[in-house]
Amino acid sequence: MDKFVIEGGHELSGRVKISGAKNSALVLMPATLLNNGLNSFTNIPEVNDIFTMIKLLKHLGVDASFDSNVLKLDTSNIISQHAPYEHVKKMRASVYVLGPLLAKYGYSKVSMPGGCAWGPRPINLHLEAMEKLGADIVLDGGDIIAKSKRLHGASINFEISSVGATGNTVMAAVLAKGESKIQNAAMEPEITNLCEFLIDMGARIEGVGTSTLLIDGVDELSSAKGEVIGDRIEAGTLLIAGALTKSKIAIEYSNIDQIDVVLSKLKDSGAKISNNNGLIEIDSRDIHPKSIDVTTAIHPGFPTDMQAQWIAYMALANGTATVADNIYTDRFSHVPELIRLGANIERVNNMAIVRGVEKLKGAKVMSTDLRASASLVLGGLAAEGTTEVLRIYHLDRGYEKIEDKLTKLGAKIKRVSTNEF
Repeated sequence: MDKFVIEGGHELSGRVKISGAKNSALVLMPATLLNNGLNSFTNIPEVNDIFTMIKLLKHLGVDASFDSNVLKLDTSNIISQHAPYEHVKKMRASVYVLGPLLAKYGYSKVSMPGGCAWGPRPINLHLEAMEKLGADIVLDGGDIIAKSKRLHGASINFEISSVGATGNTVMAAVLAKGESKIQNAAMEPEITNLCEFLIDMGARIEGVGTSTLLIDGVDELSSAKGEVIGDRIEAGTLLIAGALTKSKIAIEYSNIDQIDVVLSKLKDSGAKISNNNGLIEIDSRDIHPKSIDVTTAIHPGFPTDMQAQWIAYMALANGTATVADNIYTDRFSHVPELIRLGANIERVNNMAIVRGVEKLKGAKVMSTDLRASASLVLGGLAAEGTTEVLRIYHLDRGYEKIEDKLTKLGAKIKRVSTNEF
């Protein structure tokens, strides 16, 4: 098991390129189960969640090759529609195989998904949508078993906007007989990326990028080539790294509209930000950040996946900030670890009250989930002395070679093997 050892207090400088979005790749990959052929993707990040999904797809019969951020998936010889616990337990996104297998083969058996150690994220919206599309679903021994001779179009209105449920439902509906209407659909960029890839495969989808999707089911889909969008969460995380360390850095990231709300909050805090043809520069030198309140919301609101990083930033701001999470109300396991670094944070229900302090001091802290890990790395970069971040396997699930990128920017961070838990 590895840990990061960070020598904090160093100013950063330079530029780095943002990797592909793992959250986008993880829904695009199962979408290939809807066709029989060779599919390829560029800009796939080399992170553990991607390798986990590849293993699952290989179990189903997909022939996969992955090299230099290019992934090829041949779905010509699917041998199973069963996603067993040994694969699914590692990652909640494994449930994305449910819709494609059901739509293509009329049957899917998927173990109840696992993943991060924080909070319940039920999949009832996925299952209710499949039933409306005509599937018979039973839960048996921890497995979801879905059957249907052929799915049929339906009108589906999600009570809660859900990226996972929207993605699964869209993939099922594109091969359903007739028309489907999905209301309160998630508008996150990952869903847009999926819809565009499905259209390239031959799907008929209208309303892409909006909360209402109209889908006219087709009999079959063909293989296609896709490109994974840039990772907006990695982009936001690295920009906060620059702001928190009072540095001037730049990131290569072309989808600036996808992080507008994060950029706006950074500007409100006092950071200077400019964009020049996909090169976003943040300059926080000689700037003491102001405390800025944040409330997470569905896209295009402030992302829940940036909540932990924002709390780390506000820990050194001037004043008091409230950071509320309305998406995942119990996602605050990073708070006690940031307090170990000297942060002054009070947890009240789904809100963190962050009172800025003059300095943080290095300590040994423990990661509990992917974004919590990122917040601890950020805290360590700004803290005086040495910070050890344990259990960084959580971080490896979603950030591609983050220590290399931070080192390129001048951070003093190294990966060390350890027996500590």
